Amino acid sequence: MALQTYTGSCHCGAVRFQADLDLNEGSNRCNCSYCAKARAWFAFAKGVERFRLVDGSTLSEYRWTPPGEAEAHLTYSFCRTCGVRAFARGNLEALGGTFHAIHLPTLDLSPEQFAAIPVRYVNGRDGRYDEAPAHPQAI
Repeated sequence: MALQTYTGSCHCGAVRFQADLDLNEGSNRCNCSYCAKARAWFAFAKGVERFRLVDGSTLSEYRWTPPGEAEAHLTYSFCRTCGVRAFARGNLEALGGTFHAIHLPTLDLSPEQFAAIPVRYVNGRDGRYDEAPAHPQAI
């Protein structure tokens, strides 16, 4: 694993953070109802120590609970000034407990760095996070 510290922010810069990520591990694109609408593209900072909020004075949250579930899966954090969703927080044993899902477009990366990130497509629409959807190019 090659963890590297990345910086990121919302559009107006009011929300800033640091995340320790291994982008060679890949990223996720999901087709669930929320991710498809938001065009979500995430990488995971596993464990609370791998994410540091530098400035969150304008943060607001949205908690999403999938249909048929008893509790929220993710708490999405976005800037209430510019509206950009920067990251989400959740807890899943398969990811080592508490994690932050970093919305990759908010990272301070070059176009070449973005293009090099492997993408894994997951079928969240059908609750099958272990398989790709039939039409991954549509997400």
